[in-house]
Amino acid sequence: MRELSLGELNRTLLVRQRLTERVDDTPLELIRHLVAMQGQEPNWPYVGLWARLAGFRHDDLAALLREQKLVRSTMIRRTMHLATADDYRWLRPTVQPWVESLLKAAYYRDEIEGVDLTDLAAHGRSLLTGRTMARGDLGKLLAEHFPDRHTRRLADTVEVLVPLAHDADTGAWGRWRNRYVTVGLAEEWIGAPLSDPDPDALVLRYLAAFGPATVADIQAWSGITRLAAVITRLRPDLRIFRDEDGRELYDLPDAPLAPADLPTPVRFLPAFDNALLGHKDRRRIIAEHDRQRTAKEASAGIPTYLVDGFAHGRWALDGTTIRILPWYPFTSRTEQAVLAEAEILLPFILPDELGEIVIDKSELNGA
Repeated sequence: MRELSLGELNRTLLVRQRLTERVDDTPLELIRHLVAMQGQEPNWPYVGLWARLAGFRHDDLAALLREQKLVRSTMIRRTMHLATADDYRWLRPTVQPWVESLLKAAYYRDEIEGVDLTDLAAHGRSLLTGRTMARGDLGKLLAEHFPDRHTRRLADTVEVLVPLAHDADTGAWGRWRNRYVTVGLAEEWIGAPLSDPDPDALVLRYLAAFGPATVADIQAWSGITRLAAVITRLRPDLRIFRDEDGRELYDLPDAPLAPADLPTPVRFLPAFDNALLGHKDRRRIIAEHDRQRTAKEASAGIPTYLVDGFAHGRWALDGTTIRILPWYPFTSRTEQAVLAEAEILLPFILPDELGEIVIDKSELNGA
């Protein structure tokens, strides 16, 4: 059983994530390849597509939302993602049990205790049939039927129980934080009913974009547990490796592997990027001590940049300034490459304003 080095796993991930060179895929093709693209806040998926696609423009994604070819909804890891309409039909039912487990959290539990959830879901579905509405308005209407309850929590609970899609304006370019969310029934948005759960498809599609990977990696990415049985069923048709720690890695038989010395460009990644969140063991792209130092903040998303394939630091938009915060010292060549990529990013994220780039060395290791 062949052992794959950390370098090989890093370069293979970058190749499969389309981060070794910008490709000519359409945004729809890329999102389908990634299975789903994290879209926790409106602007970040645009940055993720910009990092991967040649000639990507803001309206290339916005048009797919307007044409309802994409669904913006709660999916894997119980968080907001973008998926193609066809993929959402099987993806949301596959992760639905995990999504519904949200209701056990105190955020929900303390407000919905004693509420008939079947009745709540049915009433929410009835209110949304044939129309969309702001999440806040949905909560107010639900409160007429379920008085003395937190209106926002009622709306959120319906979104957990009933697959809902956000309208195109909710995912439009222009906001780094979501303030207004308009929802409707996902089946009406797609124009077709949802299908049966398909955990086999989930695993195989994941491996195409993130493999080779362990069972724990797949479960961490998807939020679904007990996938070892799925791997056991698929194992005869999978290629199996080991990592440097001796763990079994599963992969598609014809998926590409990349050499550890494959040249890689500097890339600026958005908060919540798939490449950073796609594994339980994330050392193939970010050192463990760097992951730990950002863990408290990372739940809110940390935009990072890559040098030689690994997270070298983070960046932030501070007004009209891109602030680059390296964790490791720059060589002259590395600094030039990082600044050159930032110069390309600047007009993309500030298309109508003059901005600047600043290197802030306050987070250097040992500083």
